[in-house]
Amino acid sequence: MLFDKFHIVILRDGQGQCRKFRCSAWMLGALLALVVSLAAGNIYFWHYYRHSSGLENSLADSEKTVHEQKTQLLTLASKVKNLEKDLSRIRAFDSKLRVMINAEPGQQQNVTALGGPEGSSFSKNYLTVYRQELLARKMHNYLRQLATETRIEEVRQQELMQNIRKNREVLSSTPSIWPTEGWITSTFGYRTSPFTSKREFHKGLDISAPLGTPIYAPAKGKVAFNGRDGDYGLALVVEHGSGLSTKYAHMHRAAVKQGQVVQRGELIGYVGSSGRSTGAHLHYEVRLNGVPVNPMRYILN
Repeated sequence: MLFDKFHIVILRDGQGQCRKFRCSAWMLGALLALVVSLAAGNIYFWHYYRHSSGLENSLADSEKTVHEQKTQLLTLASKVKNLEKDLSRIRAFDSKLRVMINAEPGQQQNVTALGGPEGSSFSKNYLTVYRQELLARKMHNYLRQLATETRIEEVRQQELMQNIRKNREVLSSTPSIWPTEGWITSTFGYRTSPFTSKREFHKGLDISAPLGTPIYAPAKGKVAFNGRDGDYGLALVVEHGSGLSTKYAHMHRAAVKQGQVVQRGELIGYVGSSGRSTGAHLHYEVRLNGVPVNPMRYILN
């Protein structure tokens, strides 16, 4: 039967012409099988294309979701980092207040990662982690620890407020504000002398400001000295009690008299360039029992 011959006649409508083809049965079967195979293949590839398109859409949605989650995590990480900075700033403020009222220093608690080294920060330990689930898990752990540290700090702040209420007089006599407006050109500590170019110890802060800028008392006190003081030029010394005193040098002129009691924020003089000076500025010193200490230790604003 496979070798039987078949004749296929094709007639052209209206012209009376025809074409006749002859083929064997096996060729006809092969042709039919080829047509069926092509049809099946097309159906298969159509379904495969539909499935692939669905997977591509799902992949695109997943990538979009991952990107959004990563953005949210990084935003949250940035907020956590800002909280860490705020807590550090509060602790620094707390330490200054304790120094000012001679309170017992609070135990410093470093915000650290669980299992991490002492003094490590969130940004150094966690922001380099790229797996979202790991970052999220560590972030939750860090937030729990940060919440604990915040509660501890609240307790310390309440204790500090009680000490402040008991030491209001001491606090009012502590030089805690800037004596003038300007910018610091020389800090407390060792520096290179602008006159000899040698290394020397600078006993205070140099605050550069225009000539005649007002100088204000940083705390309640009594003017102990008002006059010329060698290289300091026109200088003023205010005693605040408890061994604390402040000195203001290179002034243009004073606005108070020796022996006068001044209050925090009261005008006491004007910035000048008297004495050994390279330009208009205020040399500001804080002394504790006669020993110069860093004024930044007391300044709060």
